Amino acid sequence: MQFPYQLTAKGKYSLKNVRLETGFEYENEEVIGTKTDLFSIDIEDGKIKAVKTNEPASNAIDAKGYLMLPAFRDMHIHLDKTLYGLPWQALSPKRKTVKDMIAYEQEIIPELLKTSVERAEQLISLQQHYGTHFARTHFNIDPTSGLKSLEHLEQALQNKKDSFKAELVAFPQHGVYYTESAPLMKDAAQLKSVGFIGGLDPLSIDGSIEKVMDFTVQLALDHNKGIDIHLHEVGDSGMKTINYLIDKAIENPALQGKTFVSHAFALAHLSQKEADQIAERLAEGKVGIASSVPFKKTIMPIPTLKKHGVNVLIGNDNVQDFWSTFGSGSMLQKANLIAELYGYATEFALSRALQFATQSTVPLDEKGKQQWPKAGDEAAIVLTDASCSAEAVSRISKIEALMNDGNLFWRK
Repeated sequence: MQFPYQLTAKGKYSLKNVRLETGFEYENEEVIGTKTDLFSIDIEDGKIKAVKTNEPASNAIDAKGYLMLPAFRDMHIHLDKTLYGLPWQALSPKRKTVKDMIAYEQEIIPELLKTSVERAEQLISLQQHYGTHFARTHFNIDPTSGLKSLEHLEQALQNKKDSFKAELVAFPQHGVYYTESAPLMKDAAQLKSVGFIGGLDPLSIDGSIEKVMDFTVQLALDHNKGIDIHLHEVGDSGMKTINYLIDKAIENPALQGKTFVSHAFALAHLSQKEADQIAERLAEGKVGIASSVPFKKTIMPIPTLKKHGVNVLIGNDNVQDFWSTFGSGSMLQKANLIAELYGYATEFALSRALQFATQSTVPLDEKGKQQWPKAGDEAAIVLTDASCSAEAVSRISKIEALMNDGNLFWRK
């Protein structure tokens, strides 16, 4: 997909006829609808400068009554190794384990690197088509690609700098010690552009939870980075790894709020009591969960995690690549899937589900008071053809415009 928008405005300008949510409609103390009204919005220096009474006669850019929502954020994706942009191919039945996939990657990475800049840009364009302006993207660090995956990804992001932002996770996809990736991880950790140290199934890939987690934690501490590890392991090894990382976060306050377990499928196999207990520990250590939804037959205890105050982030993970046939690139679809999986079907519950696309921000608070947008907020928004957040989530409404850093792009 080519970039679906064209630049309409940047710098200092105003919008009119912007639809914003203003409150809930109630019947017998139950939310039955969402109130909206039209406003004018001033943009300046990448921020929302003012939210004002609508001025329909002004020379401002006409938002045409479209609903304004916070732009979406994808908090777990692999922009560096998508097959999007290449001829269609479904997942192979021959490769069943992570180690099978590692061997396959070692074969195909040299060829894929030849077009990885262009394919990363196409995947970013696909995400932008659906209203995403920001991603936390993992990139391979392995002996086959060295630092090339990072270099190519940085080039793609540079080419998209006006319309898209990202934070980068150095990901030892082929293990830290299973292949000779530790020295490369140390090199990547020294780079300013890298924000997080990644990891992969320490016991099943590298044979040791403690050795790998200690390496990861120390690297993060030494270079003031966050941690975001992939953990597919379930059962005892999965839970031991999660608890070990929580212990390290509690011991090292510098890691709190910056440490995440991606996938964490072990949590999906717990009793309710066990899920409550680990959620309390995750909240205590301020360790978040980055989840892809759904994942095969795995249903994560997201409501339990949220109940205990765990920071739950959502991402597309692999979008049509050699790890997964699926993945639309749409964060609004992810919010929709979560709503369907967990029964968030009412106006109120659907409005709350928007947080899984925006990664926290929703226009109305729990009491229906307008909390977004406000003067000083980041000028990162979408305009969508929906009457309210609940409809946008339920119907996966079309995105008509995307704003990043105050740069407004309108659909071509």
